[in-house]
Amino acid sequence: MSYVNKEQIERAKRLDLLTYLQMCEPAELVRCSRNVYTTRTNDSLKISNGKWYWWSRGIGGRSALDYLIKVRGMSFPDAVLRIEGVHPGKILMVSQSCQQRTSTARLELPEPYENSHRVIAYLSKRGIHRSVIDYCLETGRLYESRRYHNAVFVGFDQEGTPRYAAIRGTTSTRYMGEAAGSDKRYSFSISAPGNCTELHLFESAIDLLSYCTLEHLAGRDWRQAHKLSLAGIYRPRTNGEDSTPPSALTHYLQCFPQVNRLVLHLDNDEPGRLAAATIQKLLSPALLISDEPPKFGKDVNNELMEFRRRRGEPSR
Repeated sequence: MSYVNKEQIERAKRLDLLTYLQMCEPAELVRCSRNVYTTRTNDSLKISNGKWYWWSRGIGGRSALDYLIKVRGMSFPDAVLRIEGVHPGKILMVSQSCQQRTSTARLELPEPYENSHRVIAYLSKRGIHRSVIDYCLETGRLYESRRYHNAVFVGFDQEGTPRYAAIRGTTSTRYMGEAAGSDKRYSFSISAPGNCTELHLFESAIDLLSYCTLEHLAGRDWRQAHKLSLAGIYRPRTNGEDSTPPSALTHYLQCFPQVNRLVLHLDNDEPGRLAAATIQKLLSPALLISDEPPKFGKDVNNELMEFRRRRGEPSR
């Protein structure tokens, strides 16, 4: 039988459920509203104001310790030891992250140009189909900046407010950056209509649009599945046990709790393969995960360009 001392018990009692799930089981956490959360396993269990209550069972509590015992059925010593395994520094990191989210910086979007001709030409050269480009322009996800004529890829919150913008140069300088005040949780994405349960994950917005184009060229409706970019490579810690999933992915799963299948389209290089392996380790078996790296080249855009070349098609 496991043994725990008084100090371990006191530490365990101080950890609230929301912080525990954010650190240890982020895929289990689902946001219902501004300050209310539930869990993917038990949607009648609500977490709010430092407390939780499982309405269908009529039981509740304050701490993660209460949850592990009353909901997960763990013994008291085992629950304490489970919480004891959470590194104190990680608790502080998550707590600080939550505080920062309540006072996010104001997004400073680049001023738009009168048209997006250069952005259209640039993306067409990258093999992106015009119908995909037009969809992004019409929905405000994409535009051309007045200064420098960069491509601006916009990410929105669920209320339709811009919260993130990736900036990509359209010239040979290959500039890549983000607008000031960008919140990576709202990275560039294209959501699916209805109750779609499938999410495709990419490193960049251009990879995402390249996949949409490949689907279009194959005669499939590319808008029938969720698609999310990570705004760059996700770099997990060397020790996978101390890693957390990308914030954009975690937040998207909270916004679309019906998603139960994740398809990874990360790069065919060492960082991309490490990121894919880490995400699989962290989110399985909560999600059914498929790892589908590009069939040709380093990334999905390389795959698209090679696909067009082999079919003898122009990129435009």
